Amino acid sequence: MAELLTTAPTGVRVRTLHGTPELQRAASLLRGVWETRPGDDPPIALDLLCAFSHAGCYVGGAYLDGELVGVAAGFLAAGSSLHSHVAGVAAPARGHGVGRALKEHQRAWAADRGLTTVSWTFDPLVRRNAFFNLARLGARVTAYLPDFYGPMSDGLNDGGPSHRLFVTWPVSGGAPHEQSGATFRTIVDETGAVREPAGAPLLRCATPPDVERLRADDPAGARRWREALHAGLGGALDLGYRVTGFTRTGWYLLAEGETR
Repeated sequence: MAELLTTAPTGVRVRTLHGTPELQRAASLLRGVWETRPGDDPPIALDLLCAFSHAGCYVGGAYLDGELVGVAAGFLAAGSSLHSHVAGVAAPARGHGVGRALKEHQRAWAADRGLTTVSWTFDPLVRRNAFFNLARLGARVTAYLPDFYGPMSDGLNDGGPSHRLFVTWPVSGGAPHEQSGATFRTIVDETGAVREPAGAPLLRCATPPDVERLRADDPAGARRWREALHAGLGGALDLGYRVTGFTRTGWYLLAEGETR
């Protein structure tokens, strides 16, 4: 199969990565994104990146001005899907469309192989990721996964359970869901207080403005937010609500109906 290379309007160039030297640079970049310390687990081990690449799975790199600034890696999954296991963009390159370019390259790679969806997980507390995944890309939440990865010691996710949202993104597209002029019952407010949904048809759930800074400055506060979203957002999904969107101001929007 011919090499797939895409170029974003921003001038970001994305291609698949091959060979140990390229994969070593990819692993090093991801460690920098995660700010891993000596003794921390890496976001993904070099030997696994090498295995992914050799086995025909996805390992892509984004270049800006000829420099590697973003990496994503994933594997083929059940249901004709590419599961994106890890993705990261170097801090100086953020805001240049690198993340979007990597996702579009993944989708093109999946389409080229007859796959139907790209899936991944993300931390529901990280507001910018929720907005990017749900509002910009139009990915759909299909599950809330309590402590999905178990205890993590990678420098970024230390402390507390690794709750995640699982999303799917159709290869044929994905459109953000917009809902305006409606009244939403709050299930987690801006302080992290949890409230009962009380059978309301529409719900909203707040997120902290910057949970990564909160983890550094107030670990106990970050843990309280983790527990709040587990009870509020996770609880609502367990009751059969589905996530319909995410606002610029950091609110998950939910409606009655089974998750999909």
